[in-house]
This record gives sequence, C-alpha cells and structure tokens, in this order.
Amino acid sequence: MLFHFRTKFPQLNVYWDRYLEFQKRLDIPAKTILLEEGEKSQNYIFIEKGCVRSFFNNNGEDKTVQFFFENEGLTSFDSFVNDVPSQFTIETIEPSIVYLLPKKYVTQLMEELSTEPDFLQMILQIAAQRQTHYINEFVSFIRDSPEQRYEKLLKERPHIVQRVAQHYIAAYLGVSTVHLSRIKSKLAKGKSHF
Repeated sequence: MLFHFRTKFPQLNVYWDRYLEFQKRLDIPAKTILLEEGEKSQNYIFIEKGCVRSFFNNNGEDKTVQFFFENEGLTSFDSFVNDVPSQFTIETIEPSIVYLLPKKYVTQLMEELSTEPDFLQMILQIAAQRQTHYINEFVSFIRDSPEQRYEKLLKERPHIVQRVAQHYIAAYLGVSTVHLSRIKSKLAKGKSHF
C-alpha cells in the first residue's frame, strides 16, 4: 500500500520520492522465492512487471491464496507488522521486476505520512478494501462450488485466467488440475450446471 498509490495520491509524492533510493530493484526469473513460509517478512514488495503469488503448504500440496500483478504491492502483512513467522510463501510465477523496501524504511515512511491530513482515512479505506476482498474470498470458498468460483474468476478477473498457469489456478480454486480441466470443458460446451 505504498508506492503503487503514487498516482492515486499525488499530493504525497514528496514522501514517496524520499524513499526511492532505499528500494532494491530485482529483475528475477519465474519461481523466485521472495519470502519463505516460516520466515519473518522484512520487506514490502512492489511489482513493476510480472506476476507473484502467495501460497502455503498443506501436507505437501501448495494452496495458492492470491495473485498479484503490475503496480500492486504486497507482504505477509501479519509477519511484517507483528514480527512473527510468515504463514505464506511469496513467489514469482512470471519473470518479474520487483522492488523491495526494507521494513525500517516502511516504518519511517508511515510515521512521516501519519502527520499528513487525510492519511489515516486513506489507510482505513485501503485496509477496508483489502479486508472486503479477503472476506468475499472466504465466503465464496464456503458458499460456492469450484465451478462457480471459476466462473466468477472468468467474469471478474479474467487476467488471472489469461496469465496464470492452470496448476496455480487449480490450487487457488482448491481443486485438482484434472477437475479444473473438466470444469473448463463443460463451460466450453455451454453447460452451466455440473
């Protein structure tokens, strides 16, 4: 929730600019681990180019939690804020260009920004949007079938289906790649009920 908000909140650019020199630019291949599950998150990650996923290991199986793309930022938030081991691994799934801003500079930046009028309201809005997204995902996993979740993904976030490998999408939906192939086949044949 930092540098990718430059365009949204241009009045704060003077703050962003002060911290650009502390970012570390990485031009990295797919399957690069940026944070390992169980490690403490020490960096805020901004994606200039590429795709990143967060996932956890469940008895030897990867369970993808979320995908991130250009001009988005992420970290293992609980780990980053509370200095506890991360519950998630963060990994590139495309060749990517990312920037890392160490935690101490994020903390300094946030302290500086806290004196800015309307900053608290901005942070609350951003946090509410993220929280709403996660709640909707959680409810969907309880309420909707994998087929319904896939159709929703096609409708609301088609860029994921276009850019992300099928085995990651299957892990995100909580199904096997075989089941995902069946879902796609039935949808291609025009059958909306399974």
